[in-house]
Formats: sequence, structure tokens, C-alpha cells
Amino acid sequence: MAFALLRRFKRSPGEESAPMPYGAGALDCLVLDPVQLPFHKADVSVRDENGAEVVRGQTDPHGRFAATVTPGRYTAAVTAEGYQPVHRAVECAQGVRTSLGPVGMEPAPGPSLPKPGTWRIDPDHTAVRFIARHIGLAEVHGRFNRFEGTLWIADSPEHSRIDVVIDTSSIDTGVRQRDEHLRSPEFLDVATYPYMQFTSERFVHRGGSRWSVQGVLNLHGVSRTVSLDTRYLGVGTGIMGETRTACSASTELHREDFTLDWKSMLQRGIAMIGATIRIELDIQAVPAD
Repeated sequence: MAFALLRRFKRSPGEESAPMPYGAGALDCLVLDPVQLPFHKADVSVRDENGAEVVRGQTDPHGRFAATVTPGRYTAAVTAEGYQPVHRAVECAQGVRTSLGPVGMEPAPGPSLPKPGTWRIDPDHTAVRFIARHIGLAEVHGRFNRFEGTLWIADSPEHSRIDVVIDTSSIDTGVRQRDEHLRSPEFLDVATYPYMQFTSERFVHRGGSRWSVQGVLNLHGVSRTVSLDTRYLGVGTGIMGETRTACSASTELHREDFTLDWKSMLQRGIAMIGATIRIELDIQAVPAD
């Protein structure tokens, strides 16, 4: 019994073991993706016989999760967005390390895709927002109020295309003086570059409802490759009976990549926005016809 109470977790080679607390049991698991590679940041929830959650955490970069618990019967749920959940029943004994065994994650069925054809982005139900740090302190939230775009859905969705044009003068952070500075030649220079444009012909399915839309953003006369982390939300019917499809997407831009520099403004004491800008999109589209 004394030996069992001092039993330690088995760790990776070279990694120190951690002692099991007195009177506790332990459980661990290895989570693998569909190609049998370690699954990082899968969510693991452990509940007791009454359904109360006793442990919650995520797998480490090696796909491993371990926890100490009071001896008893539990149900472990392993979940990740875009994958089918896995549930395992387990009984943990005092002083014993119990393994759930390798847990293989399989992609979850995705929502129905929109019909092939031309779709128009609906500006009344679409938002183009950005978030940036203000001189490293508070966040600045803004949006662009005028834009238009077209989405061409192919028979094979991976071969679809999108083209979005945004009016740079429509930038809106809720502060008139700041918006004027952002429209000036020291930032967006809307007189010279009245539009920014994003085009893509590469849609990569990452499992479930997750896609990567990889394309080119032309901003301030510079073109850079951008990847949108996209969550497809499905197809629905609007209040007027029209068919709609929707998604949300995000990415990060670095202003230096687009030669956006306002050092002269900082020298004049005008505090502006930080170097990294997060873009967030909520998009709805309707059939073009």
C-alpha cells in the first residue's frame, strides 16, 4: 500500500516525475488528431457520477492531459471545435494512475454548404471591424462603414473565389480627430488610395466548420498574402424569405508590412495606434440574382 501511494506519473523521457498527492488517484490520456499526431489544446472535462465537473483543462503540445482526483468513477469528455466529442468512463483508485488510453479525434460533419453560384455580400448584415492597441495601453475599436463584395461558390468549394473592396475613407473609430488622422497621408492616405481590396481563390477546409481563406490584400499600394481564420456558420432564411449564408473570420495585420508609418505624428505628440491590428469580419451573403 505504501508503495502504491508513492507511485508517480509516467512522464516523457528526461522530464521529472510529479508525486501523486496522498489519498488521491490519477488519470491521464493522450489525444491524437486524425493523422495520429498529438492534438494540442483539446479541451478535457472530467465529471463525477453526479455530473459535477471536477477537473477541466487542455492537452499540452504533446497531446497529453493529466490530473489527480479523488478515487471514484468519472466520465471524461474530450472536445475540440470542428471535431466529434469523445466520452470515456473511467474508475480511479487511490494511489493508482489510470489511463484513458489514446483518444483519436475525428472531424465533425460540417454544416450544409451554400449552392454553387454567385453570392453578393450584404453590407446591411456584414461588419468589417478592427482592434488595435492605443500606444500600448487601451484598445482602439473601429470599423469600415462602406464596402462591397462578391463570392463565387464553385461545385468544389475549395475552388471558390471572393473579391471584397473597402472604401478606406469610411473608417470610423468614433473619434473625429483620430479618424481624420487615420485618413491622412501619414496613414491610409485615402486621397491617393481610396480603396483596399482582398481577393482569394484558395479555400482550405480545416475540418468541421473551420476554413482558411488565403488571398491577397492590397492596401496603401502594397499587396501582401493574408490568411483568414474562418468559421462557416451555414445557410438560413431571412425574415423576407431570402436565402442567406454566413461566416465569421479574423486575421492580424502588421502596419509595417503595408508601409504605414506615423513616426512624424508621434514626434508631434499625436498618439496613434499600435503596430499590430486585428481584423474581425461578420459576413452574410445572398444570391446575386
